[in-house]
Amino acid sequence: RLSSRSPAGDGTAENQAHTMIALRIMVVEDEAYLGSLFGQVLEGMGFIVCAIETTEARAIAAAELCKPDIMLVDIQLADGNGISAVSEILRTSFVPHVFYSGDISGVQASHPRSVAIQKPFRVSDLALAIERALGGIPIFA
Repeated sequence: RLSSRSPAGDGTAENQAHTMIALRIMVVEDEAYLGSLFGQVLEGMGFIVCAIETTEARAIAAAELCKPDIMLVDIQLADGNGISAVSEILRTSFVPHVFYSGDISGVQASHPRSVAIQKPFRVSDLALAIERALGGIPIFA
């Protein structure tokens, strides 16, 4: 479940979008309605959503085409695996990424340096995870 609280907690993310650094983000989510919802929330936060993909193979192809600055990736995909997709994408160039799932214990054990958040999460949790993935660069000025 996503809420509309801003990272600062003092209004909606949409009210603060004008102060955010514009970044291209790719969403990898096998449930189309969730991918669309995440896209809308991220656009409301000021991101440029360059792709919303549903499979491992499509995510790998889209990353090459849209060159995202950061990726939001579901670990469990109906067709493939989010971790495998990111591993393949990282073979050509580094792209910061945030994994998410209903159970993040596996990714935390196998990739302890990766940023991962557990569903359900709030917009403020997502914004903090993105900041961590970007090496602490604040996404809101």
